[in-house]
Amino acid sequence: MKTAFLGLGAIGARMAARVAAAGLPLAVWNRGDTRADEFMRANKARRATSPADAARGADVVITCLSNSPDVVSILDGPDGLLAGLDKGSTLVDCTSGEPATSRTIAARLAERGVKFLDAPVSGGVAGAEKGTLTIMVGGEAAVLDRVRPVLETFGQKIVHCGDVGAGHTVKAMNQALLAIHIWTAGEALVTLVKEGVAPAVALDVINASSGRSNSSMNLFPERVLTRAFPRTFRLALIDKDIGIAAAVARQNGVPAPMLQLGADLFKIAHGELGELADHVEAVKLIEKWAGTEIA
Repeated sequence: MKTAFLGLGAIGARMAARVAAAGLPLAVWNRGDTRADEFMRANKARRATSPADAARGADVVITCLSNSPDVVSILDGPDGLLAGLDKGSTLVDCTSGEPATSRTIAARLAERGVKFLDAPVSGGVAGAEKGTLTIMVGGEAAVLDRVRPVLETFGQKIVHCGDVGAGHTVKAMNQALLAIHIWTAGEALVTLVKEGVAPAVALDVINASSGRSNSSMNLFPERVLTRAFPRTFRLALIDKDIGIAAAVARQNGVPAPMLQLGADLFKIAHGELGELADHVEAVKLIEKWAGTEIA
């Protein structure tokens, strides 16, 4: 199955490498030359000169960009995806994007006989590298079945969530929960430290009790208590994701004060800590406001 992969970021490059390692004919494209050069040195693939060039002749075209507007920006023009996508092919958008934009893209592609799936992923850089990502998919089940062999090169758990937009909605809500878990765990641990409780002791109790989460069980012991804060997933991206979740709730008339407050707090953290900060570094803002470090 001929495949094209557009977007060679930290996760995208590793996903594309899994496709290449599976022996599927692969064309890749990235806005920046440096990452494309690095990928070509390490993997067997054809380097495309444009989105249209990448898509031309491909059965499956995968996009993995920062947000939905980035995907829209490469659709049009003589070098855009729409100029290269063949009738009968499928565009699989692994971007953590906006459900409404996905539906708009799907409608435009349908006019040309091209299928669309929104298929954001979870599992981070490590999951992409190992091929153990969770993929949440929106679109036609039959289309998913057709492209599943490609998705299985980098995904271990592939779940059909519903119609177009469903995958992006599930992803946004998952990310919102992650953001809220990080923030509330940060507030709780800063308070515990001020009360004289060692954070390691507090986490030992919490992680054997009902308040535990992935954040308390993994992120805080590995990143916050050690002060390591490895930069594996940008704060800017989780800011975008929880913003999408809050917007979807509003669009559906769902009262969601926690989602909105979380979106506001992560927007503030993003502004304070900058574009390069990791998502877990949002805790540093709580520490700054409280005048206390979790250590």
